[in-house]
Amino acid sequence: MITFATCNFFNMIKITLPDNSVREYAEGVSGLDIARDISEGLARKVLAVSVNGEVQDLTRPIHQDATVRLHTWEDPEGKATMWHSSAHLMASAIEALYPGTKFGIGPDIENGFYYDIDLGDHS
Repeated sequence: MITFATCNFFNMIKITLPDNSVREYAEGVSGLDIARDISEGLARKVLAVSVNGEVQDLTRPIHQDATVRLHTWEDPEGKATMWHSSAHLMASAIEALYPGTKFGIGPDIENGFYYDIDLGDHS
């Protein structure tokens, strides 16, 4: 027989923030969830999260104890994430307008983003 006292519905993980404070969350929490828990204002501004030093998508679940840093436009990692995503959106739009476009070097650079592209027969 399973009782509530012996049943663990959620595995809890420890998230260490840049100020060395530690918060507990249910396994599977995302960077966006953590930002919302800190403040709605931060959740509106955050662009990416580093988990144990690896920059990743804000909605990717975190399954184990981790050190987390949330990135906004003020951080190089936040800008790079925004520019990288924007470059992919631009490439998708170009591909929709000019099917068969070949994409070369890109996407994010120090102060923005671009793609070298070959439009084939289009000018």
